[in-house]
Amino acid sequence: MVVLLSHSPNQEQKQEAKEVWKVEKMIHLPEHLQVLWSQVPAQGDFPIPSFQPLLLWLEQNTDFQDLIWAQGEPGATFLIVSWSFQHGRVPVYATTKREYQSMVMEDGKVKNEHIFKHVAFRVYPKGEW
Repeated sequence: MVVLLSHSPNQEQKQEAKEVWKVEKMIHLPEHLQVLWSQVPAQGDFPIPSFQPLLLWLEQNTDFQDLIWAQGEPGATFLIVSWSFQHGRVPVYATTKREYQSMVMEDGKVKNEHIFKHVAFRVYPKGEW
């Protein structure tokens, strides 16, 4: 499983990948591509030419039916999911359950806490109607 995230997978995600999806190894991007994935510019059009090295790396380091876990900036994620389907890879994402707590502190302030818990991986839908 190739991992395209801006953070590290947690233990529950690693465990599900291994037990349910039979992943033997999680492969992370080389540092220069990780920086690209994690810091997509917010201004202007999506920088497709900047992503060519990442697509080339995926082509050279993945095979047919390999899992690609892609979650990040929406344009970058869409690009990777589209590329994955076109090249016979399996793009997946992690679903989470959000738990919310609101606590009134002694000084009357309200503290809100959101806890995200991994639920499962899903294959991205192809979008064929």
